[in-house]
Amino acid sequence: MRHRVKNIRINHRDAPHTKAIVRNLITSFFLHSSLVTTEKKARILASQVDHVMQIAQSDMQEMNKIRSLNSIMFTPEASRSALKMAESMKSHTSGFTRITPIQYRVGDAAKLVKIEFAL
Repeated sequence: MRHRVKNIRINHRDAPHTKAIVRNLITSFFLHSSLVTTEKKARILASQVDHVMQIAQSDMQEMNKIRSLNSIMFTPEASRSALKMAESMKSHTSGFTRITPIQYRVGDAAKLVKIEFAL
C-alpha cells in the first residue's frame, strides 16, 4: 500500500542535490527577502522558512542560534538577517511567507511565483 510520500523530491534529483538546492534557496531568500522561483520550490522553501524562524525565535543564546542557522544556510550574513527578521516578527508563530503567482515561464511553461515575507 502506497501512502503519501513524505520526503522532499524536486524533479528527480538525488538527495544531496535536493539538499543543496533547498539550502541555496533559503540563503538567497534571507539575503534578499523575496525570491522568484517555481511553485514547487516555493512550497518547499515556505516550510523550511517556518523551521528557520522557529529556531531564530527560540530561547537559545544568540551564538547557539547562529550556529544552528549556519548548519542550514550557507552564509553567516543570511543567519544574521534571519535573526533580524525573527525579532521583527516576534508576534507570529507561523505563516511567515506569502506566495504570489506571477506568470508561466516561456521555455517550459512552469508556474513562476514570488515568495516574500508576510509582514
